[in-house]
Amino acid sequence: MLLHGLGSSGTDWELQAPVFSQHYPVLTVDLRGHGRSPPPDGAAGFTIAQMADDVAALLDHLQAAGTAPAGGAYLLGLSLGGCVALALAARRPDLARALVLVNTFARLRPAGLRGLGRLLRRGWLLATAPMPVLAAYVARGLFPRPDQQDYYEQAAARLGRNPKRAYLAAMRALAGLDLRPLLPQVRCPTLVVTGDRDTTVPRVAAKALQRGIAGAQFALVADSGHATPIDQPEVFNALVLEFLEGK
Repeated sequence: MLLHGLGSSGTDWELQAPVFSQHYPVLTVDLRGHGRSPPPDGAAGFTIAQMADDVAALLDHLQAAGTAPAGGAYLLGLSLGGCVALALAARRPDLARALVLVNTFARLRPAGLRGLGRLLRRGWLLATAPMPVLAAYVARGLFPRPDQQDYYEQAAARLGRNPKRAYLAAMRALAGLDLRPLLPQVRCPTLVVTGDRDTTVPRVAAKALQRGIAGAQFALVADSGHATPIDQPEVFNALVLEFLEGK
C-alpha cells in the first residue's frame, strides 16, 4: 500500500507502481481530503489518527473480501503518508507487515532558521494567496533544478488542484502531530529512507525514527530532495525491493 505526501494523491507513485507490481499486488489511495477523497465539511478538520483509521478500514474490508492477505500489508509512505503509515502500524500492528518511511517524521520541527523561514512563508501564502501560487512555491522547493522542470510542473499542477481548506486541515494535522510515544509500539520490520538534500524534513527527524523503532534500518539517498521516489526512482525502487525481499 502506497501512501502519498501532503497535497498530492495516489498518482505520486507512477514511477513505483509498475515496478513493484511485478513482485507484489499494489494499492494506491487518495488520503482523506486529497485527490478523489472528499475534503472536510465546513471548518471541520481531521487528524493523522483518523487518516490511519481510514486506511485500516480499507485493509479490513479487503481482508474480509479475501483480496488482501491476513498477514497485513507492506506500508510505504512519503512525508504525510509516512506519518499515516507509522500511526497505523502502531495502532493496528496486525495490518502492518513491514514499513518503509520516506522523508517523514514522528514530530516535525523546522531545520534551523532556513527551515523555519520556509515554513512561515508557506503559512503566509496559504493565508493570503490562491492555491496555485502556494503550489508553485512548494513545487519549486521539491524540484529546484532546471532539469527537473517537468516534475516541477506536474507537482505544481497537482498541488494547485487542492481545495485550500483541505490543504489547511492536513497542515494543521501535521503541525499538532507527535507520534514519538508510539514508536516503541512499532514491531514490524522498518526501513527509514531520507534524501540527502531534503529541506522539508530534517535528517535528524529520520534518525529519531530509526532510534525509536526497534531494529529499524536507515538509508540515505544521494542527490535527492524531499520527493525521493520521483527524483531518484531507480535507486529508491531497488532499496525498497531489496528491503522487502523475504519479509
